[in-house]
Amino acid sequence: MVAPSYAEINNIHQNSFHWAETQKDGKIPSFATRANDPYSYQAGLGEHASEAIPGTLPQGQNSPRSARFGLYTEQLTGSAFVCPRTAHRAAWVYRMRPAVSHKGFTEIPLNKDYESNYLPSNVKTHVSPTQLAWLPFDIPTNGQVDFAQGLKSLAGSGDPSLREGIATHIFTCNTSMKRKSFVNLDGEFLIVPQQGRLDIQTEFGWLYVQPGEICIIQRGIRFSVNLPDGPTRGYILEIWGSTFELPDLGPIGGYGLANPRDFLYPEAYYEIDNEPNYEIIYKLSGKFFKSVQDHSPYDIVAWHGNYAPYKYDLTKFVNIGSISVDHIDPSIFCVLTAKSRDPNAPLADFLIFSPRWDVASNTYRPPYYHRNVASELMGLIYGQYGGRSDAFQPGGASFETGMTPHGVAYEEFKAASATAPPEMRISDGSIAFMFESSRAFSISEYGWTSDKLHFHDPTLWDDLVNNFVDHLDEVKRLTNGNWEHGVHVRALN
Repeated sequence: MVAPSYAEINNIHQNSFHWAETQKDGKIPSFATRANDPYSYQAGLGEHASEAIPGTLPQGQNSPRSARFGLYTEQLTGSAFVCPRTAHRAAWVYRMRPAVSHKGFTEIPLNKDYESNYLPSNVKTHVSPTQLAWLPFDIPTNGQVDFAQGLKSLAGSGDPSLREGIATHIFTCNTSMKRKSFVNLDGEFLIVPQQGRLDIQTEFGWLYVQPGEICIIQRGIRFSVNLPDGPTRGYILEIWGSTFELPDLGPIGGYGLANPRDFLYPEAYYEIDNEPNYEIIYKLSGKFFKSVQDHSPYDIVAWHGNYAPYKYDLTKFVNIGSISVDHIDPSIFCVLTAKSRDPNAPLADFLIFSPRWDVASNTYRPPYYHRNVASELMGLIYGQYGGRSDAFQPGGASFETGMTPHGVAYEEFKAASATAPPEMRISDGSIAFMFESSRAFSISEYGWTSDKLHFHDPTLWDDLVNNFVDHLDEVKRLTNGNWEHGVHVRALN
C-alpha cells in the first residue's frame, strides 16, 4: 500500500469538519497524530517525564549524587522560585554535557527585519488608526536562508526588558538549520506554520509541526528547524514575561475549546555529535549573539517537568457557539491565552476560526459592526476567510488597532438583513487565526515599509445608505411630528 503524500494528507485535514471526521464510523482504530507524523508523543498539557534509555530518570529525587551513565543534572526554571505552585514552570534534564559547556558569546550583525522595541521612543516603529493588510510574504529564492535568518517582525507592544510585552512575526526560509540551534532568551514563541512542514528538533525531543498545527517553545530552550518540503513560511506570536495556558471555561464547563489531552509533548531523544563548531544563536532584547561549542546541544537522555515544548493540532479544536440567537464574543475561539499584569485583560490570546456550524435563528449572520479595545492581527493558514477582502490570502496578514471600526460592505449587510440563513457551515476547508492583545500595537519598520503592505480602502463603505430616512413618514406619525434634528422625541406609550 502506497503511503499518502503530504499534499493528500494536508488536503484531508483542510476538508475535514473536525478531527472526529476521520474516525466517525468506528471502522478504523483511533489515532492521535496525522498519518505522516514520524514521531510518538506524550499526551496532555502539563507535567511529563521521558527517558530515552530505561532506568535513567532518577526516582524520588531530582539531583542524585551521581546520575546514571555519568550524566549531568541541569534544571530549567521558567518562573519565579517563589511563585504559586499552579504557576510554577520548571524541568529537570539529565544530559551528556551541561549547557555551560560552550566557548563564550559573540555579538553578530542584527537581523534588520527583526524588531523588539515597541516603545514610543523608538522612531523605527509606527502607529496608524487605518486598517492595514499585507499580501503573502515572499519566500526567499536566492541563497540559503534558515529559520533564524528569516525572522521578520510585523507589530508589537512593549519591550522584552520590561518583562511584559508582545511581538508578532512572520518567518520565511528555504533551508534547514544545519548544525545550528536557536534560543530565544526574551520570551515564548507560538509558531504557526502556513506553508510546508517543520521538523523541529528541541532539547527535549522532536516535534513534527505542519500547517493546521502549532507549537510552543518556551524561553531559553534550544531548537533547530528543519524543512522537509523546502521553502517554508509561517507566523509567530512572541510573548514576554508571561506563559501560554488554556483559557478558563467558566459556564462552558469541563470540556470544550482546546482540550488538555490533545496537547503533545516530545519524547526524550539524544544524539552524539562531537564535531567542532556547532553554532548556537541567541536572541536577547532584539540583539543576536553566537556561541560555538564542540558538541550537539541535543544530548538530553532523560527529563521530567512541565517546562517543555509542545504542539497542538488545530483541527481538534472543539468549537462553541450559539444555538439560539445572536453571536457570542470571539473569546469562544480562544485556543491559548497569556496573562498580563491587568487581571481583567490578557496580554495575548491565540484564536482560530475553523470549520463549524452556524445555527443561530433570526440573527444577523456576519459579524456585527463593532469597535473594541483589542489589537488584532489576523493571518490565514489555508482556505478562504469571509469578512476580509480578496487581498487576505494564506501567508499574508491584516491588522486593526484598538477601537478601529470593523464591519462588512453594504451589499453583505443588505443580503444578511433581508434573508434568513439556513443552518450553515462556516469556514469550510479553511483555518484563519488571530493574535489578539489588550496592548496597543506599533508597526515595525519592516512591516511599515514592506511592498506587501496596503492600507484598507475606506471606499468599501461608501455605498452604506441611511435606511432610516426611508421611514421618516412613519417616524413623524409615531412622534407627532417631533422628529427633526435637535427636537426631543417623547417616549412612546
